[in-house]
Amino acid sequence: MTGSLSSADRRLFLATALVGTIGVFVPWTAAHAETTPPQVPGAEALAQGAPAQASGAMLVESAAIAMAATAMSSGDASIRPFSFRASDADLADLKQRIAKTRWPNKELVNDATQGVTLATMQKLTDYWANHYDWRKVEATLAAIPQFVTNIDGVDIHFIHVKSKHRNSKPLIITHGWPGSIIEELKVIDPLVNPTAHGGKAEDAFDVVIPSLPGYGFSGKPTELGWEPTRIARAWVTLMDRLGYKRFVASGGDWGDPVTEQLGVNSPGQVLGIHLNMPSAVPPEIQTALATGGPPPANLSPDEKRAYEQLDFFYKKGLGYANEMSLRPQTLYALEDSPVGLAAWILDHDDRSLDLISRVFDGHSEGLTRDDILDNITLYWLTNTAVSSARLYWENKLAFFKPQGVTIPVVVSAFPDELYQAPRSWSEKAFPKLVYYQRHPKGGHFAAWEQPEAFVDDLRTGFRSLH
Repeated sequence: MTGSLSSADRRLFLATALVGTIGVFVPWTAAHAETTPPQVPGAEALAQGAPAQASGAMLVESAAIAMAATAMSSGDASIRPFSFRASDADLADLKQRIAKTRWPNKELVNDATQGVTLATMQKLTDYWANHYDWRKVEATLAAIPQFVTNIDGVDIHFIHVKSKHRNSKPLIITHGWPGSIIEELKVIDPLVNPTAHGGKAEDAFDVVIPSLPGYGFSGKPTELGWEPTRIARAWVTLMDRLGYKRFVASGGDWGDPVTEQLGVNSPGQVLGIHLNMPSAVPPEIQTALATGGPPPANLSPDEKRAYEQLDFFYKKGLGYANEMSLRPQTLYALEDSPVGLAAWILDHDDRSLDLISRVFDGHSEGLTRDDILDNITLYWLTNTAVSSARLYWENKLAFFKPQGVTIPVVVSAFPDELYQAPRSWSEKAFPKLVYYQRHPKGGHFAAWEQPEAFVDDLRTGFRSLH
């Protein structure tokens, strides 16, 4: 970009670093292949999850596998069982670092306009240090079948849970930042076992949830080029290795560009997508936002609200994305201070921060204190604050710009998302929009905050294609 860019144009250019979505969806055919995970010695024990005793800084039960993967060629297509147990020493170190936090003085305003408030952070850290138990979510993860496979030189970690129902639909769910596989855990059983959750047998899915490269338990890329389109290609490879020739996909945040690129580049494998923060902003709206002028005339109430949400986001909600898109390596402090990491993660967007602040004030919301700290602690224990941030630097796709998806699309529009996509914009962006649902509650982390609505949209959207 040249120096002639206006400040508004520059904001929109920098905004391309962050992209959001949630979902993907596809019609099912008889091409459903056998997908039983490979029978590796010890796989059942790892999936069932009797945690091993750990020592040292951190124990990953597949450590030997990971070490071998470092030296293996990218042609190794093996799928290996995976389990994780943090060492007692690492958990003790975490609490010690929290206790030694050097606090700033209180913000000079009576709200969060200067950032995450001191009161919210001190309530969070008190619970983290004195009440939170990582071993609970560790046990939950240990009971879920997890695997790792090397794709294009990077170890990709993933959850893979098969339904007991025949003709279940393969579904790959992609998380985003500052999320992880943690944000998808609530939807696994309703998707895999629908008859236990108000659904029908024909609603069943086989669920695959990978960790993005550089996130969670996946490997950290050691070369450039891991952007959403490349990740989408890796997901096609992953699903093929599992025996799925056709599948549906779902994602959140970074899951939007990954999912949309799956639809754009692999329509023979991906039969449709479901999105909750779609790339659906019309060009005339982007132009108006970039120039800083008034919104176009004759906007409907839904369109005007979406415009105002986007205007706020571009002007005041891009701080974290700008830094990570321009200088991700500079974020050393996030790897050294758990409280600094937590504050950075909380400050993703105003509506999510409001919700999280209410949670630590004792209010009941779609997320709990443990939910929030499970996710933050995963980032801490895997040392992935900087490696995950590099995805912003790598991304080359325009923010919210329609990507040319021509396969069937389902859109879920949540009011507290970065913008609640209007039906009219969705119809223009997706010529095969088969289902649209405007929800009364929910925000950026839809599968995590509103799992029932998320699951229902997947089920209903798929039914509409039959």
